[in-house]
Amino acid sequence: MPAVTVENPLTLPRLPEPVATAPERKVLAVETAPSGFEGEGFPVRRALAAIKPEYLDPFVMMDQMGEVDYAAGEPKGTPWHPHRGFETVTYMIDGVMDHLDSNGGGGTITNGDTQWMTAGAGILHKEAPPEWLVEKGGLFHGIQLWVNLPGAKKMIAPKYQDIGSTKVVLLSSHDGGALVRLIAGDLAGNVGPGSTHTPITLLHATVSPGARLVMPWRKDFNALAYVLSGRGTVGAERRPITSGQLAVFDGFGNRPGRTTAGESITITAKDTLEVIVLGGEPIGEPVAHYGPFVMNTKNELVQAFEDFKAGRLGTVPAHHA
Repeated sequence: MPAVTVENPLTLPRLPEPVATAPERKVLAVETAPSGFEGEGFPVRRALAAIKPEYLDPFVMMDQMGEVDYAAGEPKGTPWHPHRGFETVTYMIDGVMDHLDSNGGGGTITNGDTQWMTAGAGILHKEAPPEWLVEKGGLFHGIQLWVNLPGAKKMIAPKYQDIGSTKVVLLSSHDGGALVRLIAGDLAGNVGPGSTHTPITLLHATVSPGARLVMPWRKDFNALAYVLSGRGTVGAERRPITSGQLAVFDGFGNRPGRTTAGESITITAKDTLEVIVLGGEPIGEPVAHYGPFVMNTKNELVQAFEDFKAGRLGTVPAHHA
């Protein structure tokens, strides 16, 4: 699992040493992600599919793409398609992916790179392996996360961010037992390179066998941990977790009726544990989600489809039509 790594994490800035008296977040549930296919037929695990939307806000969905070793001629992507009302975040761990969109954004991502697309008022895009990879075959592994936008920002202008692996903020646990790649948001005063419209934190951690990663976590954020590979435990009560499973921690923002959140989240590895950790400030608005559109009402969804059919969400560049 290439991504970004260092030989000695202790050369990096360190997360603060855990305070014994600080309350840890408990785990509400550990669920196994169902498998499926996306785009032209590449395999995914739908990391958030088994969880009630109220526990995920502001996230809509997250797919683990692969891990699959394609033979020559097998690599697949997604053809041109529309989006409106949210952001897509594609983090490539292994392999190569090309991005093109109707707003002029685009590029190639590989080990440890991230593409962050704000669909906003509407955009067309495609994601596909380059031709040389289709001909050759090879490993393919990454995630795609959908981050909701609040109603007031659903119709903002589209934007594209190319977050190369060298821009990711690298951190160590206090004892060097874990490497943290901070893609977006704040973690103990360290700020990732991703520019977000919705306050969130997104990171990829590698926890060494027997090591324990304790991270301070904003009390107004929810908290989710998805295991890409390996085995370990999560939370104050050390709930077992393994590859393809998602842990939902308690605390969903400081709003009436919500539980009081602990001040940190804990992840312990039995063998090398690769985990995506994410959380954000709940938007707390109605969600109307159908296909490639995430809006607040059914009428807004209908309008999105009408605008797409009328060509108001952009056009495919002529040389790619």
